[in-house]
Amino acid sequence: MKDFTDRALDLATKRGASYSDIRVVTQASQIMVVKNGRVEALSVSENQGFGVRAIVDGAWGFASSSRLTAREVERVTSLAVKIAKASSLVKEKDVDIGKPCSIVDVYRTPVRIDPFAVSLERKIDQLLAADAAMRRAPGISITEASFEALRENITFASSEGSFIEQDLVETGGGIEATAVGEGEVQKRSYPNSFGRHQGKAGYEFFEEMRLADNGERTAEEAVKLLSAKQCPHGVMTIILDATQLALQVHESCGHPVELDRVLGTEASYAGTSFLTPDKLGNFRYGSDIVNVVADATVPGGLGTFGYDDEGMPAQRVPVIREGIFVGYITSRDTASRLGMQSNGAARADGWNRIPIVRMTNVNLEPGQWTFDDLIADTDEGIYMQTNKSWSIDDKRLNFQFGTEIAWEIKNGKLGDILKNATYTGITPEFWRSCDAICSSAHWNVWGTPNCGKGQPSQTARVGHGTAPARFRNVRVGLGV
Repeated sequence: MKDFTDRALDLATKRGASYSDIRVVTQASQIMVVKNGRVEALSVSENQGFGVRAIVDGAWGFASSSRLTAREVERVTSLAVKIAKASSLVKEKDVDIGKPCSIVDVYRTPVRIDPFAVSLERKIDQLLAADAAMRRAPGISITEASFEALRENITFASSEGSFIEQDLVETGGGIEATAVGEGEVQKRSYPNSFGRHQGKAGYEFFEEMRLADNGERTAEEAVKLLSAKQCPHGVMTIILDATQLALQVHESCGHPVELDRVLGTEASYAGTSFLTPDKLGNFRYGSDIVNVVADATVPGGLGTFGYDDEGMPAQRVPVIREGIFVGYITSRDTASRLGMQSNGAARADGWNRIPIVRMTNVNLEPGQWTFDDLIADTDEGIYMQTNKSWSIDDKRLNFQFGTEIAWEIKNGKLGDILKNATYTGITPEFWRSCDAICSSAHWNVWGTPNCGKGQPSQTARVGHGTAPARFRNVRVGLGV
């Protein structure tokens, strides 16, 4: 492989590139879905290719191919150089990627059980068992259980001397139960919304979710929601469970701190950000107990890796410290525009896409509370669990979220089930209202495997560590 990458880098330099890199990527995936007691889908796929980036005359060029031959790598490298030269004719200013970075290393996701070594029959049997457990609930209409595994072998080499090999493995799955009543549909998911939770880990991650053991309860809750009380509306106290809070962090903390959005390069598709550079280091984002980090090193996180797709090492980066906004997530070229070094957050969705700024694991640090004490300390409010819907503006300020299920809190105790729970707010006001976060005993890194961004579109797999948290004076319900 090094002969292959050296051929690209040497040619790019000879053709005038001041910098070049190449990524060779092999992806393998397995997806299985069981629905209403039958195998609904089974997909096994593999793809391979490479992409070359080059800076010529202060501008980027990129080209890619699925054919790994000597002749093809020369053609693609020459094309990347030509594109860079053409781009330089309309550049506003030279690309600056900061100080050189030269790393030679190998990184592998820690895996106890290789998900690709487990038989298809074993996986399907476990999905069928989970599906059957859901169908034991009287009145359930639709049941679905899913499994997914992904392996990426990535070789990265740069003209600065880096040569990095990574073997990244992720595994996940989940269940979903749907109940249908007269003019109404209600759904419950486990362990996360839309019936899916993933992490950078082996097959043990899937088995530890114990889908079959949670199937009947999940389906029973979906049925109960059909006759449950409607969520009230008003300004009140809410407690968000860890899975819903993961989405809240994703949308209102993770996306606003992506520096490419701040600089306007994602404005036409993904939007911009209210976190302009003048706010760095002095803007109160949340209450004093709100601490958020972007951590690509946390074990099992879906946004965990050894090195990003620019060859920068995985890092733990403060984003919000004691409520104050203190940092962006960056690539090499975006960081240099603020006089910084990249913190290793540039990733690409496969070999035929360029790396762009993506979240890693954007985590809300745990607090001190137990969940039981948090409920007991809340005289009146609503406990909301598992995302159902989300909406947020392109600057990541105004939002409205809905959850699959909620419970009344009265006199420090959980009460009746509520359906169609929603809440709305403005990002900094909402996070400033956070007055309690549960401890590390309730903290988990939740996988978000479907974050979309970029043109052409790229899907990133990111994570969010959260524990349940309480927010005061929140607008709840559609009637507000």
